[in-house]
Amino acid sequence: MSVPPIALAHAYTRLTEVFPGLDISQPSADEQLPGHGGWITAASLADAGTGLDAFLARDDAQIRRDYGQPARPDVVASFGLHRYAWPVCLLITVPWFLLRRVPRFPVTHVSYDRTAPGLALGRLAARPTTFACLPGDPAATLPGARVAPDEEALRVEVRAAVAEHLEPVLTGFGPRMRRRGRALWGMATDELVEGLWYVAHLFGDGEQERARRELELLLPGATQPYVGSAAFRELAGPDGASLATRDRASCCMFYTLRPEETCTTCPRTCDADRVTKLVATAS
Repeated sequence: MSVPPIALAHAYTRLTEVFPGLDISQPSADEQLPGHGGWITAASLADAGTGLDAFLARDDAQIRRDYGQPARPDVVASFGLHRYAWPVCLLITVPWFLLRRVPRFPVTHVSYDRTAPGLALGRLAARPTTFACLPGDPAATLPGARVAPDEEALRVEVRAAVAEHLEPVLTGFGPRMRRRGRALWGMATDELVEGLWYVAHLFGDGEQERARRELELLLPGATQPYVGSAAFRELAGPDGASLATRDRASCCMFYTLRPEETCTTCPRTCDADRVTKLVATAS
């Protein structure tokens, strides 16, 4: 039996309220996932055929438009994976964070449309097969529910759900990115952590700090196939204030287009530059 949309609806509604650049829908069991008119199925990305070609052609065009130069094919593919994996991880991490419910989305159950006007990230259509929840959750009686005995068991479900969806996608993207194994899962680790960490600050009321604590428990290290830990740490600001940062497990390759502009959490960014960037962002 399919999972009723009500099981996850509150989490997705809350996400799109604070982050209106992303739209999420849950097609019913008798609806076909969209695959035309701008939509592309996750399965076609995993197949690494014409669907992935079209997906990356959009990244290539966007890079040429935004930066006035072409990027290497592997850089285009790295950008493309980021633009898919960052929002799709939220399908799993946001319900976990807000509701303590962890949906499963096989690669055949998600479609993505990056062409929708007015939406920075686009639209996701996703149909969960099951979801895990804690004992006592009213949703435990819904179709598709599986009860996890405790919080750690639920964290195991999060890691498994993200890996289940991303593994075939990484297999499809890997040869285009000239990466495999640990390097690909390093990128997956970063998308998992940084997506939730970012949207949590939009939820307000200390939620970003709670997300940090949750992510440190989710990824303490040695949780294969993920690479390393959540990797948060503190830096001292010019006034002695504590500034939160993290060390990415991978590089997004943006430096190949703008060598002087690296991300705050990039392995290439030294602590002094991180402090400067963080203070500028805060002000």
